[in-house]
Amino acid sequence: MKILILVAMDKELKLLLNIMPRYQKNCRNSNITYYVGKIGEHDIFAAKCGIGKVNSALNTLRLIREINPKLIINTGVAGGVDGKLKIGSVLIPDKVAYHDVWCGPDTNYGAADGYDVYLKPDHKVLEIAKKIFNENDDVKYGLICSGDKFIHTVEQVNNIKHNFPESKAVDMESASIAQTALSENIPFAVIRVMSDTPGSAENISQYNDFWEKAPEKTFNCLTKLLSNLSSY
Repeated sequence: MKILILVAMDKELKLLLNIMPRYQKNCRNSNITYYVGKIGEHDIFAAKCGIGKVNSALNTLRLIREINPKLIINTGVAGGVDGKLKIGSVLIPDKVAYHDVWCGPDTNYGAADGYDVYLKPDHKVLEIAKKIFNENDDVKYGLICSGDKFIHTVEQVNNIKHNFPESKAVDMESASIAQTALSENIPFAVIRVMSDTPGSAENISQYNDFWEKAPEKTFNCLTKLLSNLSSY
């Protein structure tokens, strides 16, 4: 199966390429550099979409038009805003929302124009994930919220939790990638590793230290999931 895997930053891309034994660098009509290889039986197209909603949406759409993937997976890091998600924990969201979108009176907070508040990842991928991961894998499921701000204070976390009390993590790209994929009728999934816990006194140092300590095993769950997508 042809799968497009998107990350936001070079650091994440480096970790992703480490689990692709052989790959080729490519750049064609989209003017975006991406890497083509295999993980298991799947044809993998790995790329950096950039940080934030606009970068990730634009580049996701460009890559969709060029590659025509059958599935999009957004992976990388996120900040854990749920007490059960520690640094190194993995979240596979079963729904995605914007924490910084409101289109005015008579609209639902968090809903992009023309879309529901909650953008739903592909249920088949979620079903497979729930079969192969258990509590020992430190993999959780739930809501991830996206917005155009690095969340690092208690006040920011409390504001997000006020609007989305069930949120488990925050990032800056999942919702925009999800919206773009849905607009093109392409199934998507998200897998995020917690790099920090926004609102804690050590939040910034946690985030910086994570990159020094993060081994390739943080992407093991992605490899395991891909190896089980033959039943997709």
